[in-house]
Amino acid sequence: MQFRKKIAEILLSVLPVITVVIILHFTIAPLDPDTFFRFLIGAAMLMLGLTLFNCGAGISVIYIGQSIGEFLTKSRNLWLVVLFGLITGFSVTLAEPDLQVLAGQVNLASGGQVSRTLLMVMVSIGVGIFVSLALFRVAVKIRLSHIISVSYLVVFVLAVIVWFVSPDFFAVAFDSGGVTTGPMTVPFIMALGIGAASVRSQKGSNVDSFGMIALGSVGPIIAVFALALLFGRTPSEPAAQAAAQTMAPQGNLAFILHILKEEAWSVLLALLPMSVIFIIMQFCLKLSGTQLRRVALGMVLTYAGLVLLLTGVNVGFSPAASAIGKSIASGNLPWLLVPVGVLLGFVVVGAEPAIHVLVREVEEVSGGYIKRRLLLGALCISVAISVGLAMMRVLTGISLWWFIAPGYLIAFLLMLKAPSLFFAIAFDSGGVATGPMTVTFLLAMAMGASEYISGNVLADAFGLVAFVAMMPLITIQAMGWMFKIKEKRIRQLQREAGARVEACEK
Repeated sequence: MQFRKKIAEILLSVLPVITVVIILHFTIAPLDPDTFFRFLIGAAMLMLGLTLFNCGAGISVIYIGQSIGEFLTKSRNLWLVVLFGLITGFSVTLAEPDLQVLAGQVNLASGGQVSRTLLMVMVSIGVGIFVSLALFRVAVKIRLSHIISVSYLVVFVLAVIVWFVSPDFFAVAFDSGGVTTGPMTVPFIMALGIGAASVRSQKGSNVDSFGMIALGSVGPIIAVFALALLFGRTPSEPAAQAAAQTMAPQGNLAFILHILKEEAWSVLLALLPMSVIFIIMQFCLKLSGTQLRRVALGMVLTYAGLVLLLTGVNVGFSPAASAIGKSIASGNLPWLLVPVGVLLGFVVVGAEPAIHVLVREVEEVSGGYIKRRLLLGALCISVAISVGLAMMRVLTGISLWWFIAPGYLIAFLLMLKAPSLFFAIAFDSGGVATGPMTVTFLLAMAMGASEYISGNVLADAFGLVAFVAMMPLITIQAMGWMFKIKEKRIRQLQREAGARVEACEK
């Protein structure tokens, strides 16, 4: 039953993209036969991999996170919670599939000078440190809005410095913050947040579990900026990209097996830290034999799913997206890249299962005033526009500064108007819209177009994920502000009605 449900969710998420690609292939952006064949094979592997991964995560990763959260809650030891925030934030982020895809794309775009493993480790360290910081702020009762504001102030100060030292890393840093909120990291972080909130045992402390993901997303941005200051300027010319691609067998079957072998080893190393933590925690959790077998089965499914997913991405999904982007950019009507991006942004977000979970949550929090269909439509339109703007930036080379700075300024101005709970949900949900399709397809398409137009892929193509991640911050808080205004108006009408009744009684 669960497997069929996961299959349906994945089909809903991936099939719209496949349909658009097939239409583009037979109209304005034809692919060569090998690329199209590998795209179909890669899409099938990606769908199967996502299904196995989600099933495995559901019965192992989520269960482990909940078990650790319950143990930490019972221990009522805040420093233990903070320590495990650092350790689990690091280890679980290493296995996040979106991060692995992004790291591979950065490695390619930088001509191999930015190691995929190094980038993953730095981002994971950033998540771990800021998850610990998030748990600590719960303990000392710091308001989420204060710590978020200070954190982003640090981000933009570093951004100015990095812009002069190594501008190519600017967009990559903001993209890194958008890919670390996925099915591997969220269950652990949320479980730890609930544990930390319960340590306080005060009225309303459960609200503190919101905002954990928001702070966890800031860490990667600062970590990549630190990496940029170490590396300095990095070339991203097409020649460097070509040099970064390792020699692989040319036959389709041989090529697929080659990629499969590489990803099997890479995923094994990525899952190893989380497995070690669970083995150590077993001495405290003391799970039964049945529970251990369930976790073991889940980890096997998670491993197999990640291997198939990443193989499908590298074999055909991302290469086809890159080829489509390059084909449109090199054609007679390169501006078609913008409407194609808008269309893909709309269908990708509308089909993202996590988005539907988010809109249900907001509808419940608002007491039904903010209807899920209204919010879903607003998110789809806003994200579609953001993808269109990202594609326009690829065509024109406009600096990311002109979009990111005003966008976050609007988000923080809305923070002053929206209810605090909507602020927490909005910043927690910044990465919800950046699902697997955003990183594996949309960003790859932007990379292909940028390679043809400017050659500076790191500076012009990257930033698309940051665009998409920024939109829920604005949209949800704007909806929250509307809810606050409506609620205030209702209370005013109720007071006026009460006053009239009281006057009549007199």
